[in-house]
Amino acid sequence: MSEYTFDYQLPKTETKIGIVIAREVRLDLAQPKLNARLNDLIELRKQKELTHDEDQLREGSRDILRNGKYRPTGRGKPASEYLLREAIAGQFPRINAMVDINNYISLKYMVPISLWDVELAKTKSYCFRLGKPGESYIFNATGQILDLEDLVCGVAIQNGTEQPIVTPVKDSLATKTTDQSRHVVYAVYYSMRKGSKAHLEALLAETQELLEEIQAVVVENLVLRKD
Repeated sequence: MSEYTFDYQLPKTETKIGIVIAREVRLDLAQPKLNARLNDLIELRKQKELTHDEDQLREGSRDILRNGKYRPTGRGKPASEYLLREAIAGQFPRINAMVDINNYISLKYMVPISLWDVELAKTKSYCFRLGKPGESYIFNATGQILDLEDLVCGVAIQNGTEQPIVTPVKDSLATKTTDQSRHVVYAVYYSMRKGSKAHLEALLAETQELLEEIQAVVVENLVLRKD
């Protein structure tokens, strides 16, 4: 039985959350496989527009965010669209192995992905739900705040207390990974209305493959759903 728990409380049944959990992440190892794939992908995004299927997934990622009063416009768009813009502009961020894997998969499959440090979250119990009125968190070192009302959120649960820590837009600074992070969770926000089970499974498998290149131990690979 898994030591992790993930509760699904999102209203849209076509929204799936793909989860990959890894420990013993090594950031001191070379990443020839990831670097080659990422460089090729960035060049592709610079030179060609999204295919029909890729654009459908981009739109599906926006659909995931259309709940209640929340609308995916302006700075509230999925993080994958920010990565696409940066790739086209030749300014794609390169940070470290685990973040670069996150960003590569997000850019390739055109879906937003959250990444957090389990030790900083201080729990292995989580749920995915919509943000409640008045909920917010700081998402960067300058203190900027993201309003979470009606936004899809990943929430850490500790001793009955819920703390929102991630969204498909921006993740919380409080649990954001650092160069010292070794135990992490990836959460992929995926629309089955625009995608497929096989496509999501391929995405999760490639994430696991690239994590294993840096000798990370993938302890779980699963899909949360509301059937």
